[in-house]
Amino acid sequence: MNGRPLVDVRHLKKYFKTPKGMLHAVDDVSFSIDRGETLGLVGESGCGKSTLGRAMIRLLDASGGEVWFDGEDIMKYSDAAMKAMRKRVQIVFQDPYSCLNPRLSVAELIAEPLIVNKIFRTRPEMNARIKELMDTVGLAERLFGVYPHELDGGRRQRIGIARSLALKPEFIVLDEPVSALDVCIQAQILNLLNNLKKEFGYTYVFISHNLSVVKHVSDRIAVMYLGKMVELAGSRTIFQDPLHPYTQALLSAIPLPKVDAVRDRIILEGDVPSPIEPPEGCRFAGRCRHRQERCRTQTPELREIDPGHAVACHFARNLVQGEVKK
Repeated sequence: MNGRPLVDVRHLKKYFKTPKGMLHAVDDVSFSIDRGETLGLVGESGCGKSTLGRAMIRLLDASGGEVWFDGEDIMKYSDAAMKAMRKRVQIVFQDPYSCLNPRLSVAELIAEPLIVNKIFRTRPEMNARIKELMDTVGLAERLFGVYPHELDGGRRQRIGIARSLALKPEFIVLDEPVSALDVCIQAQILNLLNNLKKEFGYTYVFISHNLSVVKHVSDRIAVMYLGKMVELAGSRTIFQDPLHPYTQALLSAIPLPKVDAVRDRIILEGDVPSPIEPPEGCRFAGRCRHRQERCRTQTPELREIDPGHAVACHFARNLVQGEVKK
């Protein structure tokens, strides 16, 4: 895509103070997202992907770095300026039940952001907008006065999506929006998100630990490991030509949709290092079958190996089908 990216994250960091030291949840991460693009963010639980998504939109205060949104660094915004920015950036949370007030009906839940931001002066105007949003996300009008506990997980998540769309945002962080749903409902929500993107031109960050799900919705995929981004490329490239050993291992764990199909699994040995005291050099080195001495002492930078394909690995150019050329 041409022109300035909608979102440009530069050296973003988020550390948490713990009794044992500083936990490096997100550690010097940089990337950009074009307008109308979906960036998939994947990695194991605890890699920092959800923290990154929340720090990007200042639901968490970053420890360092910049986030440029449409040419302005929102990390420098005052509280008043950030409140206005909330109309342009939104988030859909993982659990469609815990993020909804059980005392409010479907209509009241969707109305909340409209009321807080004083969008409408009259109740009929607001009700018309609520019904429009319900129709957009596939909620029947008969559910107008129903409460969350009366609905299944898929409908609850549709409420969350409707709330995020209420203020007509440009950028939405989707924090594992289908992980709490069963498979058939997941497909419905994913198709809904894709249709909304086509119709309204939304820009998404789609966070998930499931590569198969991310492939279905993403234009590009970023892979995270222990607070660092280790690979970033187009969705098709990640699946057809993964260069980082960690990405290769993740892909090898995806089941093949055939009864007698066999995939060569890459079994990772060892444990994930502590994010409180991350090791020097490459953080994946202790579990990597290709590691060499340099990996334990020098931190690899995320660098472009091929056009649009960046990898944080000292030997990425030498990885061919999972083997290092000697």
